[in-house]
Amino acid sequence: MAIALAAAALSLTSIVAEAAAQNRGNAQAEQSRALRDRGPSSVALPPVGRYVAESGEGFILDRSGRHPLLRFDRRDETWVLRPSAAPRGDVIYRNDAGEQVLRVTPSGGMTIYTPRAPGGSPASFTGSGPSLTPPTLGPVLLFRLMAQRSHMVSQAVGRLVEVNLGGEQSEALCVEALIVTTEAVIRIARSPTARQYIDDLRSITIVEGSRAGVTYARGRLTVTVDPGEGMAGRPSSARVIRAILPRD
Repeated sequence: MAIALAAAALSLTSIVAEAAAQNRGNAQAEQSRALRDRGPSSVALPPVGRYVAESGEGFILDRSGRHPLLRFDRRDETWVLRPSAAPRGDVIYRNDAGEQVLRVTPSGGMTIYTPRAPGGSPASFTGSGPSLTPPTLGPVLLFRLMAQRSHMVSQAVGRLVEVNLGGEQSEALCVEALIVTTEAVIRIARSPTARQYIDDLRSITIVEGSRAGVTYARGRLTVTVDPGEGMAGRPSSARVIRAILPRD
């Protein structure tokens, strides 16, 4: 697929929901059955669950796949987490920019780290949640999504920004990268101090390659995804922002 689109106002929520609704319902039903089958004596948490922090932030943690995935409520981005050992047997989960996101104790206690609670906030399991594996949209929904994201970025920047999506191996991964990248650009555009660094932005392109990465030069933002790495082969918004903003 190789498509370039201009602006069109459409709802991201309706597009993604239309493709994922059935998968989400099936996943929730399976998780509910699994919880019932475990019985009250088991302390094991389900592969996919919903948690709420004392700071008030809710999130889904999906440990059913190759890499743990996390998504906060009312957010579009799914974070791919990478574990590392910590003192006392704890495990720290970081995003691909090296930022600490989650800490889990041997007994299952969780602490989530966010801008609202940079020092960490304890989180509790509240029930099963939907799988965070991205759905396949198909050509019609993909076209609509690209038009919608182009419109959102163009409005935020104040001029037309072309969106290009190229790749044959993993449509779902390219779609994830498109959503994450455009969200990062919109965040920069809304910042009074950072907006100047996208003054020459003219296009956003998602391509497949042998290694994930982000480059920004001469008004062209290019994000490369590695289908062989699954969700871990898609750069996060933190990496996109770091590629655009100058380093101190």
